[in-house]
Amino acid sequence: MSYLIGILFANGESWKEMRRFALTTLRDFGMGKRLSEHKILEECHHLIQEFEKHKGKPFDTACPVNHATSNIISAIVYGSRFEYNDPRFKNLVRRANENIRIVGSASIQFMNTYTVRNGAHRTHQILLKNVAVTVRDVKDLMMHLKETLNPHFCRGLVDCFLIRKQKEEDSCVKDTHYNEKNLIFTVTNLFSAGTDTTATTLRWGLLLMAKYPHIQDQVQEELSRVVGSRQIQVDDRKSLPYTDAVIHETQRLASILPMAVPHKTSRDVIFQGFFIKEGTTVFPLLTSVLHDESEWESPNSFNPSHFLDKEGKFIRRDAFMPFSAGRRACPGESLAKMELFLFFTSLLQRFCFTPPPGVPEEELDLTPAVGFTLTPSPHELCAVSRQ
Repeated sequence: MSYLIGILFANGESWKEMRRFALTTLRDFGMGKRLSEHKILEECHHLIQEFEKHKGKPFDTACPVNHATSNIISAIVYGSRFEYNDPRFKNLVRRANENIRIVGSASIQFMNTYTVRNGAHRTHQILLKNVAVTVRDVKDLMMHLKETLNPHFCRGLVDCFLIRKQKEEDSCVKDTHYNEKNLIFTVTNLFSAGTDTTATTLRWGLLLMAKYPHIQDQVQEELSRVVGSRQIQVDDRKSLPYTDAVIHETQRLASILPMAVPHKTSRDVIFQGFFIKEGTTVFPLLTSVLHDESEWESPNSFNPSHFLDKEGKFIRRDAFMPFSAGRRACPGESLAKMELFLFFTSLLQRFCFTPPPGVPEEELDLTPAVGFTLTPSPHELCAVSRQ
Protein backbone atom coordinates (compact mmCIF):
# COMPACT_ATOMS: atom_id res chain seq x y z
CA MET A 1 0.00 0.00 0.00
CA SER A 2 1.33 3.41 -0.95
CA TYR A 3 0.72 4.93 2.50
CA LEU A 4 3.46 2.71 3.92
CA ILE A 5 6.17 4.89 2.41
CA GLY A 6 8.22 7.25 4.57
CA ILE A 7 10.14 6.12 7.66
CA LEU A 8 7.68 4.03 9.66
CA PHE A 9 7.24 0.95 7.48
CA ALA A 10 9.86 1.48 4.78
CA ASN A 11 13.00 -0.58 4.25
CA GLY A 12 16.27 -0.21 2.38
CA GLU A 13 17.91 2.98 1.16
CA SER A 14 14.72 5.05 1.28
CA TRP A 15 14.25 4.24 4.96
CA LYS A 16 17.91 4.91 5.77
CA GLU A 17 17.89 8.32 4.12
CA MET A 18 14.49 9.44 5.44
CA ARG A 19 15.29 8.27 8.97
CA ARG A 20 18.68 10.02 8.87
CA PHE A 21 17.03 13.22 7.65
CA ALA A 22 14.21 13.03 10.21
CA LEU A 23 16.54 12.38 13.14
CA THR A 24 18.94 15.17 12.17
CA THR A 25 16.16 17.67 11.57
CA LEU A 26 14.23 16.76 14.70
CA ARG A 27 17.41 17.24 16.74
CA ASP A 28 17.99 20.61 15.07
CA PHE A 29 14.51 21.68 16.16
CA GLY A 30 15.15 20.78 19.75
CA MET A 31 13.87 17.22 20.11
CA GLY A 32 14.79 16.35 23.68
CA LYS A 33 16.27 19.82 24.28
CA ARG A 34 15.25 23.11 25.88
CA LEU A 35 13.41 24.27 22.77
CA SER A 36 11.12 21.24 22.96
CA GLU A 37 10.64 21.78 26.69
CA HIS A 38 9.38 25.29 26.02
CA LYS A 39 6.91 24.03 23.37
CA ILE A 40 5.61 21.27 25.66
CA LEU A 41 5.19 23.58 28.67
CA GLU A 42 3.26 26.01 26.50
CA GLU A 43 1.01 23.16 25.38
CA CYS A 44 0.58 22.01 29.00
CA HIS A 45 -1.00 25.38 29.70
CA HIS A 46 -3.50 24.94 26.84
CA LEU A 47 -4.32 21.37 27.94
CA ILE A 48 -4.92 22.46 31.54
CA GLN A 49 -7.31 25.11 30.27
CA GLU A 50 -9.25 22.44 28.34
CA PHE A 51 -9.52 20.26 31.43
CA GLU A 52 -10.64 23.22 33.56
CA LYS A 53 -13.59 23.85 31.22
CA HIS A 54 -15.24 20.69 32.57
CA LYS A 55 -15.23 22.09 36.13
CA GLY A 56 -14.63 18.72 37.77
CA LYS A 57 -17.43 16.94 35.88
CA PRO A 58 -16.83 13.67 33.98
CA PHE A 59 -15.38 13.91 30.46
CA ASP A 60 -13.50 11.79 27.94
CA THR A 61 -9.80 12.70 28.03
CA ALA A 62 -9.12 11.33 24.52
CA CYS A 63 -9.65 14.44 22.35
CA PRO A 64 -7.85 17.08 24.44
CA VAL A 65 -4.90 14.79 25.17
CA ASN A 66 -4.59 13.78 21.51
CA HIS A 67 -4.78 17.41 20.43
CA ALA A 68 -2.06 18.40 22.91
CA THR A 69 0.42 15.74 21.80
CA SER A 70 -0.40 16.39 18.13
CA ASN A 71 0.47 20.03 18.59
CA ILE A 72 3.98 19.19 19.79
CA ILE A 73 4.84 17.28 16.63
CA SER A 74 2.97 19.88 14.53
CA ALA A 75 5.11 22.67 15.97
CA ILE A 76 8.25 20.72 15.06
CA VAL A 77 7.07 19.57 11.62
CA TYR A 78 5.13 22.62 10.41
CA GLY A 79 6.63 25.30 12.63
CA SER A 80 3.40 26.21 14.44
CA ARG A 81 0.66 24.72 16.62
CA PHE A 82 -3.07 24.55 15.91
CA GLU A 83 -6.01 25.70 17.98
CA TYR A 84 -7.91 22.73 19.44
CA ASN A 85 -11.11 23.80 17.68
CA ASP A 86 -9.47 24.11 14.24
CA PRO A 87 -11.65 21.87 11.97
CA ARG A 88 -8.78 20.69 9.76
CA PHE A 89 -6.60 19.92 12.78
CA LYS A 90 -9.39 18.02 14.55
CA ASN A 91 -9.97 15.90 11.44
CA LEU A 92 -6.25 15.24 10.94
CA VAL A 93 -6.01 13.93 14.51
CA ARG A 94 -9.24 11.93 14.24
CA ARG A 95 -8.18 10.23 11.01
CA ALA A 96 -4.69 9.48 12.33
CA ASN A 97 -6.15 7.78 15.41
CA GLU A 98 -8.79 5.94 13.37
CA ASN A 99 -6.16 4.64 10.93
CA ILE A 100 -3.99 3.29 13.74
CA ARG A 101 -7.02 1.53 15.20
CA ILE A 102 -8.00 0.09 11.80
CA VAL A 103 -4.48 -1.09 10.94
CA GLY A 104 -4.58 -3.24 14.09
CA SER A 105 -8.04 -4.65 13.39
CA ALA A 106 -8.58 -8.34 12.67
CA SER A 107 -9.93 -7.66 9.17
CA ILE A 108 -6.87 -5.68 8.05
CA GLN A 109 -4.49 -8.22 9.60
CA PHE A 110 -6.37 -10.94 7.69
CA MET A 111 -6.05 -8.98 4.44
CA ASN A 112 -2.33 -8.48 5.03
CA THR A 113 -1.90 -12.22 5.50
CA TYR A 114 -4.16 -13.60 2.78
CA THR A 115 -5.15 -12.46 -0.69
CA VAL A 116 -8.71 -11.17 -0.67
CA ARG A 117 -10.34 -11.68 -4.06
CA ASN A 118 -13.78 -10.16 -3.55
CA GLY A 119 -12.84 -6.50 -3.34
CA ALA A 120 -11.66 -4.35 -0.47
CA HIS A 121 -13.19 -4.87 2.95
CA ARG A 122 -15.19 -1.94 4.34
CA THR A 123 -12.53 -1.11 6.94
CA HIS A 124 -9.91 -1.14 4.20
CA GLN A 125 -12.00 1.32 2.20
CA ILE A 126 -12.26 3.62 5.23
CA LEU A 127 -8.50 3.43 5.66
CA LEU A 128 -7.81 4.33 2.03
CA LYS A 129 -10.33 7.21 2.15
CA ASN A 130 -8.75 8.57 5.34
CA VAL A 131 -5.29 8.41 3.77
CA ALA A 132 -6.48 10.20 0.62
CA VAL A 133 -8.11 13.04 2.58
CA THR A 134 -5.10 13.37 4.89
CA VAL A 135 -2.73 13.54 1.91
CA ARG A 136 -4.88 16.32 0.44
CA ASP A 137 -4.81 18.29 3.72
CA VAL A 138 -1.06 17.81 4.16
CA LYS A 139 -0.47 18.97 0.57
CA ASP A 140 -2.46 22.13 1.30
CA LEU A 141 -0.44 22.81 4.45
CA MET A 142 2.83 22.20 2.59
CA MET A 143 1.73 24.44 -0.26
CA HIS A 144 1.28 27.34 2.15
CA LEU A 145 4.70 26.66 3.66
CA LYS A 146 6.26 26.45 0.20
CA GLU A 147 4.72 29.80 -0.82
CA THR A 148 6.16 31.50 2.27
CA LEU A 149 9.46 29.59 2.32
CA ASN A 150 12.61 31.45 3.33
CA PRO A 151 15.72 29.44 2.34
CA HIS A 152 17.68 31.13 5.13
CA PHE A 153 15.20 30.37 7.94
CA CYS A 154 13.62 26.97 8.58
CA ARG A 155 10.40 27.02 10.59
CA GLY A 156 10.15 23.25 10.81
CA LEU A 157 10.92 19.89 9.24
CA VAL A 158 8.86 20.59 6.11
CA ASP A 159 10.89 23.72 5.35
CA CYS A 160 14.15 21.75 5.72
CA PHE A 161 12.87 19.05 3.37
CA LEU A 162 11.71 21.57 0.75
CA ILE A 163 15.07 23.36 0.82
CA ARG A 164 16.94 20.04 0.47
CA LYS A 165 14.59 18.98 -2.34
CA GLN A 166 15.26 22.22 -4.24
CA LYS A 167 19.03 21.86 -3.83
CA GLU A 168 18.96 18.33 -5.26
CA GLU A 169 16.78 19.47 -8.18
CA ASP A 170 19.17 22.36 -8.89
CA SER A 171 22.06 19.88 -8.83
CA CYS A 172 20.18 17.53 -11.20
CA VAL A 173 20.40 14.64 -8.71
CA LYS A 174 18.72 11.57 -10.19
CA ASP A 175 16.62 9.10 -8.17
CA THR A 176 16.60 11.42 -5.18
CA HIS A 177 14.68 10.34 -2.08
CA TYR A 178 13.72 13.99 -1.53
CA ASN A 179 10.48 13.92 -3.47
CA GLU A 180 6.94 15.00 -2.67
CA LYS A 181 5.73 11.48 -1.96
CA ASN A 182 8.40 10.80 0.65
CA LEU A 183 7.78 14.21 2.23
CA ILE A 184 4.04 13.62 2.54
CA PHE A 185 4.36 10.21 4.11
CA THR A 186 7.29 11.15 6.33
CA VAL A 187 5.13 13.97 7.70
CA THR A 188 2.07 11.75 8.14
CA ASN A 189 4.19 9.00 9.74
CA LEU A 190 5.64 11.46 12.26
CA PHE A 191 2.25 13.04 12.91
CA SER A 192 0.52 9.70 13.56
CA ALA A 193 3.33 8.18 15.61
CA GLY A 194 3.95 11.38 17.54
CA THR A 195 0.28 11.77 18.39
CA ASP A 196 -1.12 8.35 19.19
CA THR A 197 1.60 6.69 21.24
CA THR A 198 2.28 9.56 23.64
CA ALA A 199 -1.40 10.45 24.01
CA THR A 200 -2.33 6.82 24.64
CA THR A 201 0.34 6.42 27.32
CA LEU A 202 -0.72 9.66 29.01
CA ARG A 203 -4.39 8.55 29.02
CA TRP A 204 -3.36 5.23 30.60
CA GLY A 205 -1.46 7.19 33.25
CA LEU A 206 -4.48 9.33 34.18
CA LEU A 207 -6.76 6.27 34.22
CA LEU A 208 -4.35 4.40 36.50
CA MET A 209 -4.18 7.39 38.87
CA ALA A 210 -7.98 7.39 39.16
CA LYS A 211 -8.01 3.63 39.73
CA TYR A 212 -5.20 3.66 42.30
CA PRO A 213 -5.72 6.87 44.34
CA HIS A 214 -3.11 5.87 46.92
CA ILE A 215 -0.46 5.95 44.18
CA GLN A 216 -1.81 9.27 42.91
CA ASP A 217 -1.54 10.63 46.48
CA GLN A 218 2.13 9.61 46.65
CA VAL A 219 2.89 11.26 43.31
CA GLN A 220 1.20 14.49 44.39
CA GLU A 221 2.92 14.44 47.78
CA GLU A 222 6.29 14.18 46.04
CA LEU A 223 5.38 16.94 43.58
CA SER A 224 4.24 19.24 46.40
CA ARG A 225 7.34 18.54 48.47
CA VAL A 226 9.90 18.91 45.66
CA VAL A 227 8.32 21.35 43.21
CA GLY A 228 5.56 23.13 45.12
CA SER A 229 3.44 25.46 43.02
CA ARG A 230 6.13 26.58 40.53
CA GLN A 231 6.31 25.40 36.92
CA ILE A 232 7.72 21.88 36.63
CA GLN A 233 10.85 21.52 34.48
CA VAL A 234 12.60 18.56 32.89
CA ASP A 235 15.49 18.92 35.34
CA ASP A 236 13.06 18.11 38.18
CA ARG A 237 12.86 14.49 37.02
CA LYS A 238 15.99 13.43 38.91
CA SER A 239 14.43 14.77 42.13
CA LEU A 240 11.11 12.96 41.55
CA PRO A 241 12.04 9.24 41.62
CA TYR A 242 8.59 7.98 42.62
CA THR A 243 6.84 10.01 39.92
CA ASP A 244 9.39 8.84 37.35
CA ALA A 245 8.81 5.24 38.45
CA VAL A 246 5.04 5.67 38.04
CA ILE A 247 5.49 6.95 34.48
CA HIS A 248 7.82 4.07 33.58
CA GLU A 249 5.48 1.52 35.16
CA THR A 250 2.58 2.97 33.16
CA GLN A 251 4.54 2.43 29.96
CA ARG A 252 5.53 -1.09 31.00
CA LEU A 253 2.10 -2.30 32.10
CA ALA A 254 0.14 -0.64 29.28
CA SER A 255 2.57 -2.00 26.68
CA ILE A 256 0.75 0.11 24.11
CA LEU A 257 2.77 -1.27 21.19
CA PRO A 258 2.85 -4.98 22.04
CA MET A 259 4.08 -5.88 18.58
CA ALA A 260 6.64 -3.46 17.14
CA VAL A 261 6.42 -2.28 13.55
CA PRO A 262 7.33 -5.18 11.20
CA HIS A 263 10.47 -4.89 9.07
CA LYS A 264 12.59 -7.13 6.86
CA THR A 265 15.94 -8.63 7.78
CA SER A 266 18.84 -7.02 5.90
CA ARG A 267 20.87 -10.26 5.77
CA ASP A 268 20.74 -13.95 6.72
CA VAL A 269 20.90 -14.39 10.48
CA ILE A 270 20.72 -17.17 13.05
CA PHE A 271 18.69 -16.19 16.13
CA GLN A 272 18.40 -18.57 19.09
CA GLY A 273 19.19 -21.50 16.82
CA PHE A 274 16.72 -20.50 14.10
CA PHE A 275 17.84 -19.53 10.59
CA ILE A 276 16.13 -16.37 9.31
CA LYS A 277 16.67 -15.65 5.62
CA GLU A 278 17.48 -12.20 4.28
CA GLY A 279 14.29 -10.33 3.37
CA THR A 280 12.14 -12.14 5.95
CA THR A 281 9.50 -9.93 7.61
CA VAL A 282 10.03 -9.95 11.39
CA PHE A 283 7.53 -8.90 14.07
CA PRO A 284 9.33 -8.04 17.35
CA LEU A 285 7.05 -8.86 20.31
CA LEU A 286 7.87 -6.11 22.83
CA THR A 287 5.23 -7.19 25.33
CA SER A 288 7.06 -10.50 25.81
CA VAL A 289 9.85 -8.50 27.48
CA LEU A 290 7.70 -5.90 29.25
CA HIS A 291 5.59 -8.64 30.88
CA ASP A 292 8.33 -11.25 31.29
CA GLU A 293 7.83 -13.12 34.59
CA SER A 294 11.57 -13.69 34.89
CA GLU A 295 12.26 -9.93 34.68
CA TRP A 296 9.47 -8.36 36.75
CA GLU A 297 8.34 -9.21 40.27
CA SER A 298 4.64 -8.70 39.43
CA PRO A 299 4.47 -8.40 35.63
CA ASN A 300 0.68 -8.13 35.38
CA SER A 301 0.14 -5.63 38.19
CA PHE A 302 0.66 -1.88 38.42
CA ASN A 303 3.70 -1.71 40.67
CA PRO A 304 5.94 1.40 40.54
CA SER A 305 8.38 -0.42 42.84
CA HIS A 306 9.64 -2.23 39.74
CA PHE A 307 11.68 0.94 39.12
CA LEU A 308 12.72 1.77 42.70
CA ASP A 309 15.47 0.38 44.89
CA LYS A 310 15.18 -0.21 48.64
CA GLU A 311 16.08 3.43 49.35
CA GLY A 312 13.36 4.70 47.01
CA LYS A 313 15.81 5.80 44.30
CA PHE A 314 14.91 5.34 40.64
CA ILE A 315 16.58 2.39 38.89
CA ARG A 316 16.77 1.59 35.21
CA ARG A 317 15.80 -1.86 33.96
CA ASP A 318 17.26 -3.53 30.87
CA ALA A 319 13.92 -5.22 30.18
CA PHE A 320 12.21 -1.82 29.82
CA MET A 321 12.02 -1.23 26.07
CA PRO A 322 8.64 0.27 25.10
CA PHE A 323 10.32 2.22 22.28
CA SER A 324 11.80 -0.96 20.76
CA ALA A 325 15.59 -1.24 20.40
CA GLY A 326 18.46 -1.11 17.97
CA ARG A 327 18.44 0.79 14.68
CA ARG A 328 14.65 0.53 14.49
CA ALA A 329 14.06 2.16 17.88
CA CYS A 330 11.52 4.98 17.86
CA PRO A 331 13.21 8.12 16.44
CA GLY A 332 11.08 10.29 18.73
CA GLU A 333 11.97 8.49 21.98
CA SER A 334 13.64 11.45 23.68
CA LEU A 335 10.79 13.78 22.73
CA ALA A 336 8.15 11.28 23.92
CA LYS A 337 9.90 10.88 27.28
CA MET A 338 9.96 14.63 27.79
CA GLU A 339 6.29 14.97 26.80
CA LEU A 340 5.15 12.19 29.11
CA PHE A 341 7.02 13.65 32.08
CA LEU A 342 5.93 17.27 31.59
CA PHE A 343 2.30 16.56 30.66
CA PHE A 344 1.80 13.98 33.41
CA THR A 345 3.40 16.04 36.20
CA SER A 346 1.74 19.30 35.12
CA LEU A 347 -1.68 17.66 35.15
CA LEU A 348 -1.11 15.88 38.48
CA GLN A 349 0.16 19.12 39.98
CA ARG A 350 -3.09 20.87 39.01
CA PHE A 351 -5.76 18.14 39.23
CA CYS A 352 -6.83 15.10 41.19
CA PHE A 353 -8.25 12.45 38.85
CA THR A 354 -11.24 10.42 40.02
CA PRO A 355 -13.87 8.11 38.50
CA PRO A 356 -17.26 9.65 37.66
CA PRO A 357 -19.65 9.96 40.64
CA GLY A 358 -21.10 6.60 41.63
CA VAL A 359 -18.32 4.61 39.93
CA PRO A 360 -15.95 2.89 42.40
CA GLU A 361 -12.25 2.69 41.52
CA GLU A 362 -12.36 -1.09 41.12
CA GLU A 363 -14.90 -0.75 38.30
CA LEU A 364 -12.59 1.32 36.13
CA ASP A 365 -11.82 -1.03 33.24
CA LEU A 366 -8.19 -1.61 32.28
CA THR A 367 -9.10 -3.82 29.30
CA PRO A 368 -7.47 -2.19 26.23
CA ALA A 369 -9.31 -1.45 23.01
CA VAL A 370 -8.10 -3.41 19.99
CA GLY A 371 -5.88 -1.54 17.54
CA PHE A 372 -2.31 -1.26 16.29
CA THR A 373 -1.68 0.42 19.64
CA LEU A 374 -3.49 -0.66 22.81
CA THR A 375 -5.56 2.33 23.92
CA PRO A 376 -7.77 2.44 27.04
CA SER A 377 -11.38 1.40 26.49
CA PRO A 378 -13.74 4.40 26.22
CA HIS A 379 -14.14 6.00 29.64
CA GLU A 380 -14.65 9.28 31.46
CA LEU A 381 -12.73 10.82 34.34
CA CYS A 382 -13.18 13.82 36.60
CA ALA A 383 -10.32 16.32 36.78
CA VAL A 384 -10.88 17.98 40.17
CA SER A 385 -8.86 21.14 40.73
CA ARG A 386 -6.38 20.96 43.63
CA GLN A 387 -6.20 24.73 43.91
